[in-house]
Amino acid sequence: MFFEYPTLLWLLVVPALLVLHYLYLELKGRDPHLRVSTAVPWKAGASRLPGVLHHIPFVLRIAALSLIIVAIARPRSSTEMQKVDTEGIDITLAMDVSSSMLARDFTPDRISAAKDIAIEFIAQRPSDRIGIVVFAGESYTQCPLTTDRATLINLMKEIETGLIDDGTAIGNGLATAVARMKDSDAKSRVVILLTDGVNNSGEITPQTAAEIAKTYGIRVYTIGVGKDGTAPYPVMTPFGVRYQEVKVEIDEALLRDIATSTGGRYFRATDNTKLSEIYAEINRMEKTRTTVDSFPIYKELYLGYALAALACLLLELLLKLLMRRLP
Repeated sequence: MFFEYPTLLWLLVVPALLVLHYLYLELKGRDPHLRVSTAVPWKAGASRLPGVLHHIPFVLRIAALSLIIVAIARPRSSTEMQKVDTEGIDITLAMDVSSSMLARDFTPDRISAAKDIAIEFIAQRPSDRIGIVVFAGESYTQCPLTTDRATLINLMKEIETGLIDDGTAIGNGLATAVARMKDSDAKSRVVILLTDGVNNSGEITPQTAAEIAKTYGIRVYTIGVGKDGTAPYPVMTPFGVRYQEVKVEIDEALLRDIATSTGGRYFRATDNTKLSEIYAEINRMEKTRTTVDSFPIYKELYLGYALAALACLLLELLLKLLMRRLP
């Protein structure tokens, strides 16, 4: 235990001086007097009140004052500083938000499943800086690299289709993710690119974006989303929304080439469970250990002294009331 303000402990001289003053008055024998017609009532009750009880309120008051002084000096305790191992890297989630992500081969649809599972992934990486990039016919940064989990999760929840021109610009999405990470000084940098289609728009080809990622030493994990065959896709008709089966087209060769050339891996997700397992596998693979100094954890101890002082004052008040009621 130590005190944050140790100089305040000099105030303990005050209760010490009060004790000396009290003892001086007692030894001097100063006797307050009062003239009454008869002393019989006092003599009768003198034997019932032990002399020592007369001093207890003063003792309690001095104890309370001393405890208050100790409390305001702020007693604290702390654990010893030590080096600990933590795991942390920079990760950017590049997510396809084209209209095809509304297909219902996932529950409730592809984009909702991708968002929910990505949020679980974010929650499991407390030591990492994570950013979000979205792309369709073009791309933009939804959230830069940050450790603010609450902001990340809220911005992930806000992602939806229809906010930008439709299409699938895989190259633009990857290039934007790389641009957000190229100046990072993290030892490990990763892009997780999720899409359900074929590159059909954008100014940057996926191969060029992959080469840029490789140049900066950024690994890219690619995920193709969609079951084999066809998937129910919402279509607006004069009678409302109807679902029709649409062929699932994913350029797996391209996604595999991007991942392989950058030192990552390609995954195929055909349902919610598989997508969750993919994120879990990436979570296990991407562990970079770094050694950092832990800071001491402080525990405040003043409350115990303050409560003890309050107890002394309440006990003093109670004793005074009882003493007044004694015959």
